Amino acid sequence: MVLTKKFIYAKRVEGEPKETDFSLIEYDLPVALNNGEVFVEAIYHSVDPYMRVAMGNHPIGTTMIGGQIARVVESRNDLYPKDSIIFGQLGWQTHSIFNPVNNKDSIQTYVLPSFGELSVSLGLGALGMPGNCAFFGFLTVCKPRPGDVVVITGAAGAIGSLAGQIAKLKGCKVIGLAGSEDKCNRLINELNFDHAINYKTQNIPQTFQQMAPDGIDCFFDNVGGTTSVEIIYKMREFGRICVCGSISSHNSDASTVSPVRIVQPAFVTKQLVMEGIQAWQYADKWMDGIQQMLEWVSDGKIKCCETVTHGFESLPKAFVNMMKGGNFGKAVVKSK
Repeated sequence: MVLTKKFIYAKRVEGEPKETDFSLIEYDLPVALNNGEVFVEAIYHSVDPYMRVAMGNHPIGTTMIGGQIARVVESRNDLYPKDSIIFGQLGWQTHSIFNPVNNKDSIQTYVLPSFGELSVSLGLGALGMPGNCAFFGFLTVCKPRPGDVVVITGAAGAIGSLAGQIAKLKGCKVIGLAGSEDKCNRLINELNFDHAINYKTQNIPQTFQQMAPDGIDCFFDNVGGTTSVEIIYKMREFGRICVCGSISSHNSDASTVSPVRIVQPAFVTKQLVMEGIQAWQYADKWMDGIQQMLEWVSDGKIKCCETVTHGFESLPKAFVNMMKGGNFGKAVVKSK
């Protein structure tokens, strides 16, 4: 038996998530493995915006969802040797037993490739789902060309901060939107963005008129809402839009969300293309994306930004903080 901790849904979330929406449970986990099973201990847990929406699809009392980086403690599966480091959608729990043949997720639990001296926590960020979302989403949908003007909303988040840096590698002019002066300064000074806009204090149309007077070629959208509509109307003919998220509406009741300006006229007159993406659609190329991102990170061409919270019991606090924009880059929780 191993003393295990996990967080469950305590009640259905309404509006912004609260720490009291989760309950900490302790129980003894039997560790008598059957053939094919693997027993792991969590090292890092992920907190991501998509969890806020996905939570509604699970009943009260179930273990909170989420990815984790874990160490294999015992194994009866040759593909997961003892002491190897794995990624898995194993939820908010300190210890887990899984058999990969029972995994119904689009991305199977997998052993991380060697990151060298880099932290294994990057397997939840630049060298994991957010990295692949930025890499495949931006390059396959936006199809950037040198000199293109690229706009990233949620630019200080896990995915936006990477998409903007990839755009710079492709020779684009990059404008990022974030919610504080500190974040805007860091986008420019640390991540090499050309411009940054504080959407809370600056006039969006006027600012774009100054920063991109000839219009926008590519738009990588993590936020949605009225700001996204303003950007769409500033796009050039044949502009490309990659929709990765809609953070602005995650805490809203869809039946009461205020209507926004219609976008169809802009799409028709400018012949725009917009495509929604999820990282999981690139499952067959998953490790290819990680290897390319690893090369860029190792060469210093991509900077990985993390906001690390310590202690498994801090998971609800870290999740609430991330949903309020308290993170810069990827938000992770170190179990111990």
